[in-house]
This record gives sequence, C-alpha cells and structure tokens, in this order.
Amino acid sequence: MEWMLLPLRRYFDFSGRSRRKEYWMWVLFQVIVFAVLMALMFAGMPLADIAAAEQMGMPAPEPGILFYIAISLLGVFMLAIFIPTLAVVVRRLHDQDKSGWWYLINFIPFGGIVLLVFMCTQGTSGENRFGPDPLDPANAGAFN
Repeated sequence: MEWMLLPLRRYFDFSGRSRRKEYWMWVLFQVIVFAVLMALMFAGMPLADIAAAEQMGMPAPEPGILFYIAISLLGVFMLAIFIPTLAVVVRRLHDQDKSGWWYLINFIPFGGIVLLVFMCTQGTSGENRFGPDPLDPANAGAFN
C-alpha cells in the first residue's frame, strides 16, 4: 500500500527518479479506485428497469442518486490524480535518463505505445543527470 500512495506524497515533485514498482503500483491503485467507483455507478443504474421499459416502449427510468454520487467522485478523483500521475511518469522518464518532455510523445499516433515501453523499461543503473539510482539500497531513504 505504501508504494501505491507514494506518488501522492510526492504530489508536485517532478525532479528525481522513480522506479518501475512505484509507477505500476500507482497504476494499480488507480485501476482499483476506478473499478470501485464504476461498480458504484452501475449499482445506481436500474438496468433491469431499463430493459423492461425498452421492451414495453416506455422511456427509460432515471438513474438513482448513487449513480450521480459515483460519477461525481469519479470526476473529482480524475482531477485529483492528474498532477501526481504526470509527475510519476516524468520521474520514470528521468530514471531512464530522458527528459520529462518525452511525455509529449503520447500525443502523436502510436506514441502511447512508445511511452508504455518506456514505463516498462528498466532505468539506467547508477547515478544519472536526474539523481541517484532508486534501486541502489544506499539511496533507499531518498525515495520514500
């Protein structure tokens, strides 16, 4: 759980390096929260009533209050995690001795695949221009 929340502790920290474990645990945290909120959202949808209304040619019923609460929480969550997600991606790029501007490759066709490969690739061993190696046990305290 500590690794999942580390990007929140380093919210506006775009300097330094992050290891793969920090990035992928952050992604897992986002997927879990997103799945829970989506489950709440669909729990607020009267799916059986919608299907029955469609069969009888009637208008579909309105979603329940739980749907609106879940979709509001989802919007707030997406806004809240934008900066830490960007920061952890930039730090992962730094771990491979690449500038954070490489994130912009995400906006060209197939650039997201290239960025995914970068997120899966091991960082440079030893110190690079962005800081010490996060995998080195001597530097363990600097990355928490």
